[in-house]
Amino acid sequence: MIDYAYYPGCSVKSSAKHYEESILPVFRELGVNLNEIEDWNCCGATATPSVDKSKTAALNGRILALAEKDNGNLIVPCAACYLSLKKYHLFLSGGSEEAQKTLNALKTQGLEYKGGVQVKHPLEVLTAEIGLDKIKDRVTRPLSGLRVASYYGCQVVRPYADFDDAEDPTTMDNVIAALGAEPVDYSAKTRCCGGALTANIDEVGIELNYLLLKEAKRKHADVFVTLCPLCLFNLEISQKKVNKKYKQDLHTPVLFFSQLMGLAFGLSKESMGFQRSLIPLDAMWNKIESGGSNE
Repeated sequence: MIDYAYYPGCSVKSSAKHYEESILPVFRELGVNLNEIEDWNCCGATATPSVDKSKTAALNGRILALAEKDNGNLIVPCAACYLSLKKYHLFLSGGSEEAQKTLNALKTQGLEYKGGVQVKHPLEVLTAEIGLDKIKDRVTRPLSGLRVASYYGCQVVRPYADFDDAEDPTTMDNVIAALGAEPVDYSAKTRCCGGALTANIDEVGIELNYLLLKEAKRKHADVFVTLCPLCLFNLEISQKKVNKKYKQDLHTPVLFFSQLMGLAFGLSKESMGFQRSLIPLDAMWNKIESGGSNE
């Protein structure tokens, strides 16, 4: 087994619990242990830098210092957490006077960060290190006939397109194809879902999510998969309002890509957190069981 340090972040321990419920066993099935960092703290995501940049740097520096003590490779599933830790790794490794102030503050707490952590997203590890062939070999329940729209959102490939293309990412699509499902050509895969705006400016969030849902329906997608807890939340909770405003039936289940991986690996639905979905999954189950023959 290979060991990686693992930073779950706040959402994956609460509203996006099904992300962790699926990604930990899926990686174990592929020979990878994700070891949760002890005493981790919130990274501040993308909101706190607008309030206090120095404190946000300290929050992320503490996480990175703890990860560096455990393991130089750090897997971060949440898109916002991934972006934040990637950003502050580069900042703290850059040698600026401001970065040195943060590093000195960490030392007062008995922590040191030397810049040795590699912040990685699960998709990067799955495609570049584990490999699609190993994923295919592990599939015992191919998801034949299931049409899947991969939604990457804004943050995981912007501004740091380290493991995928910023405009047309394909890593999640490639994983979905390895499971036997059919990734749809989804042109809106990196359009914004509204992020936190959905909670503050309702009409903006509804319109942005409508554009995503409409495109998925136009491409006859059976399900969305994403890698961002906030994207999943927005796409789920907006559907009732979107359908009411635009007078269309755009109901589409939204899942984490790791849930479909676990399903294809033969793990139980219950252990993968499918019961947490806010959108009924009956049509998806029927499609999988029939191998797509009910189209």
